Amino acid sequence: MTQVNLGDTETQQELFASFGLAMSIGILCIFAVLVLLFRDVMQPFTILSALPLSIGGAFIALLLTGKSFSMPSLIGILMLMGVVTKNSILLVDYVIIARRDLALSRTDALLDACHKRARPIIMTTLAMGFGMLPIALGFGADPSFRSPMAIAVIGGLITSTLLSLVVVPAVFTFVDDIENGFMRLRRKRDAPPQPAAQDTNA
Repeated sequence: MTQVNLGDTETQQELFASFGLAMSIGILCIFAVLVLLFRDVMQPFTILSALPLSIGGAFIALLLTGKSFSMPSLIGILMLMGVVTKNSILLVDYVIIARRDLALSRTDALLDACHKRARPIIMTTLAMGFGMLPIALGFGADPSFRSPMAIAVIGGLITSTLLSLVVVPAVFTFVDDIENGFMRLRRKRDAPPQPAAQDTNA
């Protein structure tokens, strides 16, 4: 009996390690694509800042419903990555366009983005959440396998939607300040030296 338990434990550890590797590779691929699309290294960090919000929501939903953290819930977390990233892209992309094309200040662009992009983000969350609800409630074949996956997705969507409208703008402001600081340092470094003032008393 002990050998069987040890075998199951080793199998679960290998499974979690494989999913951890898959999740890390997925995040790196998303980061690389975002760098190519935005032509910026820093702002993709703003977009990816919503991923921990969704993972935390998935764990909370599993805890409240009494479901175990298993392979189906891991699959649900992987599914969350794409949806949550898309919601963050909607916010950040609109802020960049508003500042560039509409000449809005950073604060006005962030407020306008949260106002105008909240509706499509909430619509996406509701559509996917209600689509997953029958599976989360146990309808259909093999509910013990698919229910944790749906619960993880719904919990992650709820927390990421509610918090991304607050956290993502805050992270955007922080990252933008860092970029502006680097640009000021670069301008100071590349600026030509000022000629020394001549002594008029000579």
